[in-house]
Amino acid sequence: MANFEDGVRNCEDGVFILGAGGHAKVVAATLQEAGIPIAAFLDDDPGKIGSIIAGVQVAGSLDTIIGKGKVKAVIALGDNRTRKEAAIRFQPYCRWITAIHPLAVIHESVKIEEGTVVFAGAVIQPDTRIGRHVIVNTGVTIDHDCDIRDFAHLGPGTHLAGNVALREGCLLGVGVAVIPGRQIGEWSTVGANASVVADVPDGVIAVGVPAQVIKEISRD
Repeated sequence: MANFEDGVRNCEDGVFILGAGGHAKVVAATLQEAGIPIAAFLDDDPGKIGSIIAGVQVAGSLDTIIGKGKVKAVIALGDNRTRKEAAIRFQPYCRWITAIHPLAVIHESVKIEEGTVVFAGAVIQPDTRIGRHVIVNTGVTIDHDCDIRDFAHLGPGTHLAGNVALREGCLLGVGVAVIPGRQIGEWSTVGANASVVADVPDGVIAVGVPAQVIKEISRD
């Protein structure tokens, strides 16, 4: 199995995946189905280093990438704040790629920025804009003219109607539904299977049908 140095020498042919947890497995599957070679996984858990995921080695910690030149990479860390921290820290060393599964359906007018991942079964409709390092999970549907900002995370099976706005760092749990024209605030969380029929403010947790705010959370 190729080690990290081998991967760096061949970085034109492979992408480094930052993270080696469950989310990283789906990122790897997406890259493999798209025919994009993977150079190695990197993870800060010492217990994972040397292990094999999807036929690819976990070759070292995240810091291993520092000083190796500008390599192709994607962040596979599901927590939104951790993903943002990694994006800032490793920006000087990485060229972020966008990973899109071939079984995702994306209209040609959709704009997707660097570092975002779009998994199998996702459907993204016309004139939607998706920012940097967003997670569009398995089976998500996003209708027309939605505006999804950096570091948002849409859980599996979430559904956005038209003209929905997701602000930076917000998290939608599995199966969330949002009616047309609603906004989810920065770094807010909407719990699984909630139905959003009114705007959700910044920095809160909302749950239920219809979704109601139950707690304020720190945005620091």
